[in-house]
Order: sequence, then C-alpha cells, then structure tokens
Amino acid sequence: MTTIDRPASDRFVQLLERLGEKSADDYYNPYRTFTWAPNLPEDEYWMTPELVSAYGTPVADEIGEEGMKRLSRWESINFYSLNVHGIRELLIEVVKRVHMPGFEIPSEFFHHFIGEENEHMWFFAEFCRRYGNKIYSSPSLMTQVEGDIEIENFLVFARILLFEEIVDHYNLRMADDVNLHETIRQVNRVHHHDESRHIAFGRELVALLYGRFRDRVEPQRLRELEVYLKRYIVFSLQSFYNPHAYRDAGLTDPLEVRNRIMAHPARRLAERKAVRKPLSFLVKAGIFQDAELPSL
Repeated sequence: MTTIDRPASDRFVQLLERLGEKSADDYYNPYRTFTWAPNLPEDEYWMTPELVSAYGTPVADEIGEEGMKRLSRWESINFYSLNVHGIRELLIEVVKRVHMPGFEIPSEFFHHFIGEENEHMWFFAEFCRRYGNKIYSSPSLMTQVEGDIEIENFLVFARILLFEEIVDHYNLRMADDVNLHETIRQVNRVHHHDESRHIAFGRELVALLYGRFRDRVEPQRLRELEVYLKRYIVFSLQSFYNPHAYRDAGLTDPLEVRNRIMAHPARRLAERKAVRKPLSFLVKAGIFQDAELPSL
C-alpha cells in the first residue's frame, strides 16, 4: 500500500459518508439547470469590479469605467478558461488514482468528484464559447517528479486543493454580487455549492496524506515541498494576468500592461485575499511553516 493504507480517522470516514450523501442528494442535471442568456450586455461588468486585475491600479484610471467593463468581459473568459484547463488536469490525476491501491476508502467519493468536475468543465467551457467565442490557452507548471509515491500523491491533491480554493474565492464573490447578470451569478453559485464539498474533502485528504510521510522525511525535504507548493500558488495567481485578455480588451502593448498591473502594490492585497483561506489551512495543518509567498 502506498498511501491511505492504515485505518483512516473516524472523522475522515464520517466526512466521506456525509459528503457522499450530500453529493447524491444535491445531484442536478447541468444540461437542464442553466438558463443561458442569448447574450450578455457589453455595457455591464461581467466580473465583480474588485476582481478585475486592473482594479486599484493606474491602468484602471487610464481606461476608465468603460474600459474596465470591457476588460471584465475578457478576464471573465480567462477565468472560466482557467477552470476548464485546471479541471481537465485534476480529472486526469484523480482518475489515475480512483482505484489505486491505498485509496480504497475515498474511492467512492472520487466517483462523485469526477462526475461533478466533468460537469463543471462543461458549463465553464459553454460559457466561454457562448459569450467569448473562445477558450484561452493556459500555461502549465512543470509537475514535480517524485520517486516517492506518497509524496507524489500528496503534491497532486495539494495542487488540486489550492486550485479549488483560489477559484472558490472568485466564485463566492461573483455569486453574491447582485450587480452581475444572473447567468454569471448562476454559474458561480452552482460551482461554489459543489466546491464547498470538494474543499472540505480535499483539506482532510491533504492533511492525511502529508501525515503518511512527514515523520520519515528529512526537514529539508519538507521545506522543499513547501517551497514547491508556494511556487504553485504564485503561478496560479500569475495566470489571472493574461496578456491575451488585455489585447482582446483593446489595450495596447498587453505585455507592458501586464507588467505594470502585476507590479502595483494594490495587487498584493487582492492576491492575499484570494489565497488567505488555503494559506491559513496549510499553516494550521503544519504543512507550511509560514504564510509568506515568493515575489511575483
């Protein structure tokens, strides 16, 4: 056995039972659930203004409210595109492990997870195609290759958890924003509802997987894993500054705009808000020594 090969805690087993029952009770047909508007008004925000990357920077003043609304359109397409690519990658990893020896206990919940994430990928892609007529490509971070299967499994599910927590920060804000079009709110509301279960599961699983090797691995190796995951967080945050979205929003020299926005101090506050919850969890679980991140 390579990972969950010892009796799991009663808390973990009970959590899986509760989340599995909730997944079954809350099941919906995504192909019939959504009310897709024929089009979305281009003179309104498609994303909560505070979530737009230029918010609080001189670029926002330069392009004005009309420019910010236009940028929100393309940054929303970028956000949903990131979800499409991120979900595809996490599905590949979870499917590999759904019946892997050592994952017998969460195996049944993995099936709920896989089904729900596949549906999420569909409705995010549908939004992009309907309202942006494109899905942006996404850069990928080289996966750390491990000779230790327990560490590899931990890193896989830690990355999945971080991705879900960052996305959920955006989902929750937009689901609650009464100024956004109902189609936008619905997509974010439905995803947040499902992700709350996935995050609860992910936190328990990540902590359990970390505990399987923590005491046998040198402190320096544990520190290297922390650095790697922090780099993943930074990489994920950087993906929200997409020069292709700046270009489609009509901004000249999109790479220069990206650099200016990323360098502005206002972005550090916004980024810390986006990752506050997962950082707090990882520090509390003893996986991170502190909540400091490397510079963007």
